[in-house]
Amino acid sequence: MSSSEPATVLVVDDEPDVADAYAAQLQGEYIVSTAYGGQEALDKMDDAVDIVLLDRRMPGISGDEVLEKIRERDLHVRVAMVTAVDPDFDIIEMPFDDYVIKPVSRDDLFETIERLLTCSEYEERLRRYYALTAKHATLVANKPESELAESEAFDDLEAKMDSIQDDLDETISTFDDEDFEAAFRDLNDESLLDPPEE
Repeated sequence: MSSSEPATVLVVDDEPDVADAYAAQLQGEYIVSTAYGGQEALDKMDDAVDIVLLDRRMPGISGDEVLEKIRERDLHVRVAMVTAVDPDFDIIEMPFDDYVIKPVSRDDLFETIERLLTCSEYEERLRRYYALTAKHATLVANKPESELAESEAFDDLEAKMDSIQDDLDETISTFDDEDFEAAFRDLNDESLLDPPEE
């Protein structure tokens, strides 16, 4: 998702009326598609999807199985379980980003999506910051201070680092415990430290 286009949300629920109602509420703010079952959801999953609102209890392929397959595909998508299933200790090991109990209001949907988008943006900024700090450290270790002091490109690099650091600090100041968990779910994934595509 680029900052100039709306996020793409996939709504997955085996009750078409529920999926369509959620989609209708989200239309206009996001690019929305629906899937009425686990297999259809997996068929529609690709890199264009930013957020999945996923029901747990579905016939055939359950929401839990869909979640597992999404993570196996290594898609960088945020997943909120939106379900009537009361949470139990089994959720501890489940790699979702949020868990929302039905019935869900329009405000709940928007708040969940916006929180997950904030976490995604934070992760992307963190990737970018890491790439810049790696370049900075390499130059500091290999160039004399006099050259660094005279380099306009090095000044620009430090300015970019400061700007991203400010953005990270500002974003993290709004996080609660759930936001931290969602933002850092992939921290042990080495791809987090891959430089972003320019």
